[in-house]
Amino acid sequence: MALVPKQKQALKGKAHKLKPIVIVGNNGLTETVNIEIDRALTDHELIKMRINSEDRDLRRALFAEICELHQADLVQTVGKIGVLYRLSDKVK
Repeated sequence: MALVPKQKQALKGKAHKLKPIVIVGNNGLTETVNIEIDRALTDHELIKMRINSEDRDLRRALFAEICELHQADLVQTVGKIGVLYRLSDKVK
C-alpha cells in the first residue's frame, strides 16, 4: 500500500514523539530482529527503528529490505532512524 503525501505527513506527526523500539546492530538483519519488527508492527502499526551503521547506502538498503519483508511502508528516515507503518487488524 503506497501512502499518499497527506497520510505520510499525518504519520510523521504521530511518530515524532516515539522512541526507537527495534535496533538493528552489528549483526545486521537477523531472524530475531525480523521477529521483533513483525511483532512491533502488529502491536503498534507505527514504529521507529534504528539501524546502527555508518554507511548511508547500507541503511537505505536495509530499510527497503525490511519494508519488503514485512509489507510495511517507509514513512520517513532521518539519519539512522526510520519510521515504518503497516496497517494491522489488531490495533484499534
